[in-house]
Amino acid sequence: MGTYRADDDYDYLFKVVLIGDSGVGKSNLLTRFSRNEFSLESKSTIGVEFATRCISVDDKVVKAQIWDTAGQERYRAITSAYYRGAVGALLVYDITRHITFENIERWLKELRDHTDSNIAIMLVGNKADLRHLRAVSAEDASAFAERENTFFMETSALESLNVENAFTEVLTRIYRIVSKKALDAGDDPTVIPKGQTINVGSRDDVSAVKKSGCCSS
Repeated sequence: MGTYRADDDYDYLFKVVLIGDSGVGKSNLLTRFSRNEFSLESKSTIGVEFATRCISVDDKVVKAQIWDTAGQERYRAITSAYYRGAVGALLVYDITRHITFENIERWLKELRDHTDSNIAIMLVGNKADLRHLRAVSAEDASAFAERENTFFMETSALESLNVENAFTEVLTRIYRIVSKKALDAGDDPTVIPKGQTINVGSRDDVSAVKKSGCCSS
């Protein structure tokens, strides 16, 4: 597994949000990615939860802070706080329920209204293990993703299919955007002064760059 790194030993912290209708499997995608667990009995999320996990990209340690919220309208009052500082999003629908795909357009609009324009977005068709109940074709979803300039993947939190890939792809894209921004600004992203934050978006940002070890001194 390589050398053990302390929990605060990371180079980048990126906030990623999970959005989509209730019951599409957002929480199971989160637990599959963060803890490699899946629960058939998972309850509806109430309010907001988040989990973290580190991955490595280009020899850098990227810590993902993944936020999960209820898909129900009654919790939507938290919207702006939920999206604040997000630099990536997984937009999730259930391949067996067409209405959850139809609602993606509304979720995408809300996401774009509240986040920076260069946010990395992955359209995710979850529950791909229920192939015999498919109501949304991969072609339709792929066409939508292309039209909206997002990435697209079908996943199964149950079978652990593409979950890792979906999150890793989004985090890698964010990393590329951030390191390119730093290069364009004439900074070498590898030599950021301690404690300096690089804003990916215009809003106050949890997503920051830090030199590893600066918190442990």
